[in-house]
Amino acid sequence: MINPVHPPWTTLVELFYPSRCVVCASAQSTGRLLCDLCQSTTERTRPPFCETCSRPYEGAISGKFICPNCEDRQFAFRYAVSPYRASGIVRDSPDEIRWPVSPAAHPGRLAVGGFQDPRIRDEPYDAIVPIPLHPTRLRERGFNQACAIGEIVARRADVSLPSCLERRRNTEIQTRFDRKDRRRNLRDAFALRNSIPVAGKRLLLVDNVLTTGSTLHECALVLVAAGADWVRAVTVARG
Repeated sequence: MINPVHPPWTTLVELFYPSRCVVCASAQSTGRLLCDLCQSTTERTRPPFCETCSRPYEGAISGKFICPNCEDRQFAFRYAVSPYRASGIVRDSPDEIRWPVSPAAHPGRLAVGGFQDPRIRDEPYDAIVPIPLHPTRLRERGFNQACAIGEIVARRADVSLPSCLERRRNTEIQTRFDRKDRRRNLRDAFALRNSIPVAGKRLLLVDNVLTTGSTLHECALVLVAAGADWVRAVTVARG
């Protein structure tokens, strides 16, 4: 994978600071972010997968299907597209990877693949909406992965990237909870920023990883309640 930002002075920099894989630190040719071995750990989400959340099915099945996570739920978003599975470097990013350009240099480019899915590609949308972090978490982390990814795909798609959602409660980390508790943990955690209208808009939520869909659902609830025409979602990976 080639670094998307490679200015002329990089040759001089490489003389003193040779390129390294951002995952395993092995030496790479100028401008490369990942070595071939680490690149090979990325795994695409291939059919058959759940029509609602893109969860892959590990057996033989024909036609469309809805996974157990979604069959008993009514999400506020129509469906979520996840081009990759949460394994290898996709699972580890961004916290365990030394991103030399931006936190989303690699995940953002992976997310672009989701926008090639016909469910997203073939129906126009008005804006991309990143999942917000609480200000406390943002200060601790230093960046919002969803916003960084959103900036990359918004430029590629030539659409706006409004910060129309805010996170009002600093919720517990979702990985600590089961599906039911995740929904309870996120209840009323998100709100619409008053200055940004979304009525009549067709919106795409963007996040890093989808696990149960609870975060996307709560954000979509806010947008639909504010009059959004519809909400869909794209995440880099399906956990």
